Amino acid sequence: MKMIKNTLFTKTPVLIGPQSGYDNYIMAIESSCDETACAIVKNGRQVISNVVASQIKTHEKYGGVIPEIAAREHLEAINAVIEEAFKQANMNPEQISAFAGTVGPGLVGCLLVGLNAAKTLALVYDKVFIGVNHLNAHLCANYIDTDLKPPYIALLISGGHTQIIDVKSYSEQTIIGETIDDAVGEAYDKVARLIGLPYPGGPVLDKLANEGNPFAFQLPEAKVDGYNFSFSGLKTAVLRLVKSFDGDTLPVNDICASFQQCVSSTLYKKVKKALEKSGYKQVVIAGGVAANSEIRKKIFSLENNGYKVNAPLMKYCTDNAAMVASCAYFNTNTFDDVNMEVFSRA
Repeated sequence: MKMIKNTLFTKTPVLIGPQSGYDNYIMAIESSCDETACAIVKNGRQVISNVVASQIKTHEKYGGVIPEIAAREHLEAINAVIEEAFKQANMNPEQISAFAGTVGPGLVGCLLVGLNAAKTLALVYDKVFIGVNHLNAHLCANYIDTDLKPPYIALLISGGHTQIIDVKSYSEQTIIGETIDDAVGEAYDKVARLIGLPYPGGPVLDKLANEGNPFAFQLPEAKVDGYNFSFSGLKTAVLRLVKSFDGDTLPVNDICASFQQCVSSTLYKKVKKALEKSGYKQVVIAGGVAANSEIRKKIFSLENNGYKVNAPLMKYCTDNAAMVASCAYFNTNTFDDVNMEVFSRA
């Protein structure tokens, strides 16, 4: 539970969290990359409204996100997204317990749009402001519409991060393993470009992999100590494989399937190892790449070993504001100063 006092006029601290003694309605805003999102969540688990404005169509012609264009589109969308979130919830600002926003990591220009909107709402309506770490928020997507409680081992996989996290409590989290080079999502995007797939490459690669032979090509799994990962060598191996066809027709589906088999197998082995060491009986996956079909299948197969596995609904895997609101409710490691500035890296 958090005791927050950062409003302009209220002298009594505001309690936020499971032990607050009243229903907390938190409105959160997320704009760390190319999704402008706003949501209202009750008590960290019940989504009252959830609005996402995607920029995929804008950036696909560039083959990736252009930060300046993304920030401009956030500015154009932010007011409409906030208004729609209130409309869907049939609520007004006075009914909100706190306003939350993503502080980082992310693209600085994009983060500033959402964070300043959240701060402004908090100041105008004399409510508390809660700044949230984007990575912590991804983990909290697993609390939405579930009764999940720590402790558990978490696999956080996204375009910029690949981490195994020991989650002892809602707020006590320790990274025990991470990538030493490319993140999983980054590796997917690079391999997708190598074989000529359109942006965003990850979902397309996943779809094609389901139509290929995962054992057509033996690709290398990096030997990295502990729970850490390395995917740059795998990317290079795919590059060499593609070049070996020397202009001949690429067996794209088989390449996708073999790459995905290698990645998912590596993630599975590391997570299983961490579970066995921790003694926990629960594991969760989170982040945009948690929507990948083969990775979900591999991790959920741990249920055959007696573990409880949880993953967010697909719409809460990619960037959204509901997970930010949930994090603002459950996690006490937040930024409660309205003067808090954004940061680009974790």
